[in-house]
Amino acid sequence: MPRAVYVLALGIFAMVTSEFVVAGLMPQMADGLNATIPQIGYLITAFAAAMAVGGPFLTVALMKLPARTALMVLFVIFLAGNVLAATASGYGTMMAARIITGIASQAFFGVGISMCARITRPEVRGRAIAVAMNGLMLGTLLGLPISTVVGERFGWRAAFWTITLITVVAAAATLFGVPRIERDRNDSGLRAEFGVFRRPKLWLVLSTSTLIIGATFSAFSYLNPILTGVTGFSTGTVPVLLIAYGAATVVGNNVVGRLADRHTVPVLAVGLVLNSIFLAGFALLAGLPVPAVVCMLGIGLVGVTMNPAMATRVQRIGNAGPLVNTVHTSFITLGVILGSSLGALVIDTWGLRAPLWLGTVMALAGLVTLLPDLARHAKPATSPVDIRSARQEQPERV
Repeated sequence: MPRAVYVLALGIFAMVTSEFVVAGLMPQMADGLNATIPQIGYLITAFAAAMAVGGPFLTVALMKLPARTALMVLFVIFLAGNVLAATASGYGTMMAARIITGIASQAFFGVGISMCARITRPEVRGRAIAVAMNGLMLGTLLGLPISTVVGERFGWRAAFWTITLITVVAAAATLFGVPRIERDRNDSGLRAEFGVFRRPKLWLVLSTSTLIIGATFSAFSYLNPILTGVTGFSTGTVPVLLIAYGAATVVGNNVVGRLADRHTVPVLAVGLVLNSIFLAGFALLAGLPVPAVVCMLGIGLVGVTMNPAMATRVQRIGNAGPLVNTVHTSFITLGVILGSSLGALVIDTWGLRAPLWLGTVMALAGLVTLLPDLARHAKPATSPVDIRSARQEQPERV
């Protein structure tokens, strides 16, 4: 595996840690910015919305640059946003900082994942994406608790300065550890990048990713209140359980990465079936500590960890360019927004178990979007002509 893939994981780790930091420091930031807890919560929503909407536009603006140069520009923008957050004197400034960092983060994901595809052989791209996406998993496992501890001991501004330092290290590693790759002379340009979005199948594939992540985040967003309010764990135990959840995502991500290239659609199908089982099991057994924890860890193993297979499938139907990957990440972010926001709505009506049932429904809906590919995957080639045709269509088959 090229060293550059691991360097890209470090950059993603910095981005994800910045995304999650607000969730761990809401009371401190509310006091420091003279804001309410709901207002601080809107900072999380703003970051996600900026990722989903602004990221693709920034990617388009950078598409004429060599990939490493684009990454360095994104680091500068992201760094500026974090410094603005660390020095924010009021809520409005902090909101602007979160929007800036959110847009840069989304574009970084798209350019970074595209670069993984360009510097690795086609047969190991899924593994390369899994290695890079370990930055996301480790951001959940280590980035959030580290930034929370720093913020609690030294103040919330110190947490943003820490992320700034990590960003500087990641940028330096990228400058010296990622090769300079010029734009492909055969690249047909922005029109071709937009052209792939005329394919109806690509939109179906993107919707699968939204439903996979939406199902997972309908549960993840409310693990703390479910584990304390329904299962009965103490507030001091929940961080330990969340670390275990994060460890499960790291394991699942690496397993999926090894299978994503050769078994893309079966991996996604099995993941969705298992996730729906774990989500429904959690909803039914949330009052029992041991089954509840088992189901929670199961969601960690087969939820967000589908990212390598999702990205591989999107690249085969669309292409491996930065715009397609950024738009895919926007659909993933849309899943986060839908899962968390719809989860809040169903809690108000049906209680804390309701987001788990919502996640079950979303996972099953995701499975429905896979049915055309599953049918094609299961159909045998009945003649040499069929076999040759199948080979010719391989870039479009998953």
